[in-house]
Amino acid sequence: MNHREHVKSIVDHNEGAVPMDFGAGPTTGVHVNVIGGLRAHYGLKKIPVKVIEPFQMLGEVDEELQNVLGIACEGITGRTNFFGFENTGWKEWRAPWGQDVLVPRDFNTTTDASGATYLYPQGDRSVPPSGKMPQGGWFFDDILRQDPDLDLDTVEADGNKEDFADLTAEDVAYVKREATRAASTGRYVLANLGGTALGDIACVPAPFLKHPKGVRDVASWYMLTAIRPEVVKEIFAYESDIALRSLAKIKSVAEDSIDALYICGTDFGTQNGLFSSPECFDDVYAPYYAKINGWIHENTKWKTFKHSCGAIEPVIDRLIDCGFDILNPVQCSAAGMEPGLLKKKYGDRIVFWGGGINTQKTLPFGTPEEVRAEVLERCEVFSPGGGFVFNTIHNALANTPIANFVAMVDAVKEFNVKFTR
Repeated sequence: MNHREHVKSIVDHNEGAVPMDFGAGPTTGVHVNVIGGLRAHYGLKKIPVKVIEPFQMLGEVDEELQNVLGIACEGITGRTNFFGFENTGWKEWRAPWGQDVLVPRDFNTTTDASGATYLYPQGDRSVPPSGKMPQGGWFFDDILRQDPDLDLDTVEADGNKEDFADLTAEDVAYVKREATRAASTGRYVLANLGGTALGDIACVPAPFLKHPKGVRDVASWYMLTAIRPEVVKEIFAYESDIALRSLAKIKSVAEDSIDALYICGTDFGTQNGLFSSPECFDDVYAPYYAKINGWIHENTKWKTFKHSCGAIEPVIDRLIDCGFDILNPVQCSAAGMEPGLLKKKYGDRIVFWGGGINTQKTLPFGTPEEVRAEVLERCEVFSPGGGFVFNTIHNALANTPIANFVAMVDAVKEFNVKFTR
């Protein structure tokens, strides 16, 4: 059984060794400076690591490191990234923390007097920047580019509709190439191809657009869902119609190469509760999630992947009813998200892709012994009956101690020994 077959079996809720994913998705990745440290730890050749997701400065977990770590999943993305340019034409760039990395050709920056670094939509430095890395920072923040005179009481949907477009022939050809490549690795293929975000708050500010219109402020967007839900639903209806056309094109060239599709990263939870009520979820989001997931399940064998941070236990049943197969990052540190409760209530109906260790406390600040103990405990809780792919709770952050990351990986391998006896 290769990695792909193994993960498929686990995702289908068959018990077995716990597979690992690091780097297949935008919320299952590893910061570029940690990748550099891991390569050094394992004695791999010192090379500039590729920044494959510049917004969060995630590094490429290349095949050499995948093999060392035992990674079972492979990711593919759309033709352009969060800032609207392609991951091609790699060039060296010295990050503010002193690491030499590889960035795409159109990763064009400027630095101000305070030491902040700015990144530009589509690499165009003739327009205002859309991302800012403060001095001492390790990733980019969105820059608010909303009309200061915008009135939520009168705003229309048209401005936010400019985010969405049908896949071009070039896009489809790219997906075909990438999906074929990913499937050839023998790993489980998670595709994050865009077009189905439905309010993903990382996308709302539109760092990929040169002059975004409409609602672009995070707080304004969440308020809009409460005070003008009809506007949000109009945007979602427009987006989901385009998404179904795009999904049909993707199916035509990559149906057998893709295993799961990353649908949406909209966060519904804070540390202690929900951003919006379950009733708002039912009214504003659920019909469009069901529409997209329904098409996928009726027309393909792909599983559907939903990311949401926070205390979302009150809406997990609703996510399942909308057709989601996989939940990430499983933030067990949030209120009501205790691992045992989640496994007991939902473990036979949804796959937990994450939840393996606390990335706010244990992984960055614990000891290797504490890391090992937490990982083994989570595997014991989540793995019975399958439905658990090991990953950290969201991305592994910059400056994560390499000894802790290694202890985490070694603990999963230790847990899995019993399946190879």
